[in-house]
Amino acid sequence: MTTDSAARSASRSPARRRLQLFLVFVLGLVPWSVQTFTTGALTLLFPWGIVGPSTGSVTTITDFFLRFTMGLPDYILVWPVGVACYLVALGSTLSGALFDREDVRLTAAGLALAGVTQLEVARGFSIQPGRTAWPVGTVLLWAVAGFIHWSRVGGRDPR
Repeated sequence: MTTDSAARSASRSPARRRLQLFLVFVLGLVPWSVQTFTTGALTLLFPWGIVGPSTGSVTTITDFFLRFTMGLPDYILVWPVGVACYLVALGSTLSGALFDREDVRLTAAGLALAGVTQLEVARGFSIQPGRTAWPVGTVLLWAVAGFIHWSRVGGRDPR
């Protein structure tokens, strides 16, 4: 015999997994760093590339690292590390949604570490004259990691 709370928890589980997948997926579509310049220009750093809205330029992450690798500063080299951490979290969440096999600790850790890397990216960009970088991704990645961790582990379901 199951209790009412256990039945409610089981019935929410697929919906909760879909919500988690949605939240983690959306993190791949929002800018992780917003860079403003004293000239009024703006650059958006996404997990998949860099967009310059004022010029309409788009540089994918693969183009950036395969074509523009000469003399890159160290702080930008953590960008793909953050993307790799994010992809681990996305894979873990996808596994949970599709196969009911997710370790929430892996998902939350991947998102949290991706957020840490974006702090370094924003710090590096912000020390350049005339530029300020806002670590939007760090805030969003940490918020989703916290939501996932506390909503699952708080219920003592680390899967």
